[in-house]
Amino acid sequence: MSVALEKTELEKNGPAFVQEQMLMVRGMTRGVIRDIAARCKPGMLEEEAIEIAKEILAEKKMLRSWHDVHVRFGANTIKTFGAPSEPGVRLAENDIMFVDIGPVYDKWEGDGGETFVFGSDADMRRCADDVVKLFHIVRKKWELEKTNGKELYEFAVLEARKMGWELNLDLSGHRLSDFPHAAVYDGPMADVTFCPSPLLWVLEMHIRHPTKPYGAFFEDMLLDDSYFA
Repeated sequence: MSVALEKTELEKNGPAFVQEQMLMVRGMTRGVIRDIAARCKPGMLEEEAIEIAKEILAEKKMLRSWHDVHVRFGANTIKTFGAPSEPGVRLAENDIMFVDIGPVYDKWEGDGGETFVFGSDADMRRCADDVVKLFHIVRKKWELEKTNGKELYEFAVLEARKMGWELNLDLSGHRLSDFPHAAVYDGPMADVTFCPSPLLWVLEMHIRHPTKPYGAFFEDMLLDDSYFA
């Protein structure tokens, strides 16, 4: 398959795809992530936070998801995407957590992830800040240089190491569309050898401390600067 045909095939959408609706769901998704985080408090079990997340999603008519609801506390923040959390983990006074949701609203998919820090641990705060910085460093390379997916993640590995973190390539970007995007392509963006088009892909960054059991996660649509002002 030629690169041109591969891009054409892997960037197809379903009959319900509407750009404005995808952006609307993006905004709803990011709002829900912050609502979930605002209700997480030290002492809470991770399982309790997941139930709260599902309640908030249900209130927004976004309970149907194309992937599981993830709220990860502490050492569970280094788990790979499909790995279950260790049960019974409580959020500590000085701790780190992330929220990762993939809701479906009506016919359109959302996806987003963000990291939050509790207390005063400076390294955890730097981890949470750096994962967002890394996201934008990689996103800018895509925007300015039209870099393909494979090269973007090769670049991300090196940039993460410069910052002192290890990048988890199990979470390495993917398609997003009207539901279900998996009918078109459910593989990683890190495997594609063309420059991904805006609005059709999610850029994911999941980093971990090289020796300590915690990490940070951030993901959003692959879009130009104007959407992040």
